[in-house]
Amino acid sequence: MLNYATDWYGFSFVHVYRKMHNFNNPNELPKEMLYFTYDEFQKFLSVEKDIKFRCAWQLLYYCGLRIGELKGITWKDIDFENRTVSINKQITQQSCRSKWTFSPPKTAKSNRVLPLTKVLLNDLETLKKSDSELLFGFNDSYFVIGDIAPQISSTITAKKNRNCELAGVKQIRIHDFRHSCASLLIYKGANINTVSKFLGHTKIEETLNTYTHLYKNALTDITSLIDDMNEELGNS
Repeated sequence: MLNYATDWYGFSFVHVYRKMHNFNNPNELPKEMLYFTYDEFQKFLSVEKDIKFRCAWQLLYYCGLRIGELKGITWKDIDFENRTVSINKQITQQSCRSKWTFSPPKTAKSNRVLPLTKVLLNDLETLKKSDSELLFGFNDSYFVIGDIAPQISSTITAKKNRNCELAGVKQIRIHDFRHSCASLLIYKGANINTVSKFLGHTKIEETLNTYTHLYKNALTDITSLIDDMNEELGNS
């Protein structure tokens, strides 16, 4: 109903959308969460020859971005000196390449500055140099994943599907790159507070509710470490 009013009568519900949440059925069985392991992601990335999409996949995987956040990044948000990307807006209500809307991030905590890996930073430098040479009127207001306008979601999804087939890895959703980032952080020992801040969650409970099963695996690993130390002590 709100979308209809926006499209046909020009109403703006940007501030309303930010306060709306999907209905969660407490009796619904949780669905299996799909994500790429680090090795799977590297296989996926290896078949990507387009530097712009290499940057897109790495921003999704290494930074845990939402699709709207990815599409909203402009070159002014990339700080090459400090090796960071600022997440301060997202793209919503995009029906085509020429019609789109900026809105604030999903929550106040989603406004965040994230570090960039060396490989991603190098790819971004290559991409910016290429865009500055190829795109007419290029400036820092141009979109990193796009040009004067952001790339549409359907194109990103189609590219993802093709790469999964070429790489021989399982098909995951675009949003599952965000889950993949969380699983990588947790697997590498990041604490719950760090993961929550990195993903831009409003509350730590949101992170725990989403990734409880991953933390259970981490807890099992901890007990295994203690068992190993106890065995070593017994054998000494």
